[in-house]
Amino acid sequence: MDTDIIISQLTEHFQEIVPLKEEEIALVIQKLEFIQLKKKEYLLREGQISRHMRFIAQGSLYAYHIDEKGKENITQLGIENWWINDLYSYLSELPSRMFIQANEEATIVQISKTNLELLYREIPAISEFWRLKMQSAYVTLQERTFEHSRVDAYTKYRNFVTSYRNIEQRFPQYMIASYLGITVEYLSYLRKKHLSDVS
Repeated sequence: MDTDIIISQLTEHFQEIVPLKEEEIALVIQKLEFIQLKKKEYLLREGQISRHMRFIAQGSLYAYHIDEKGKENITQLGIENWWINDLYSYLSELPSRMFIQANEEATIVQISKTNLELLYREIPAISEFWRLKMQSAYVTLQERTFEHSRVDAYTKYRNFVTSYRNIEQRFPQYMIASYLGITVEYLSYLRKKHLSDVS
């Protein structure tokens, strides 16, 4: 793990949204923690309280909950330069109802809630960054909720591959199917239909 490259990657990610001075970047770096995950290793388990914001520097992860029938329902997929977390647990400080697990070997950069709140006071731009990120997360959640109940499966799939280019190749078909709320067999049909439509 080359921490200098990862710090540069995270810094660029922040600066795509807010400007940061050199001294502010130095303050942020002091608060970072690095985690290496092996494939299938957990970042968060059901029942734990999420106390960090987590940035995917390398690899891919997914978040899911288990329903009353014991079935995994995938709610988030994440790759490099994305944040992955149980925001409900993080904001409410209640036990998580989700698992977050590595789909590939992964490097995570995390900032504890305590340290992030210190940064909010020390660096207004970091507070602005998270205000915009939270707004974006809320909009995405609303869109996903709307799609789930009112959009047909083919439109869901087409929106998914259009919005998240290159992500489909990173995850097994059963995970993509679970994320979209369809069967693997139906996903295969939709994929063939989409390829036919765009060719």
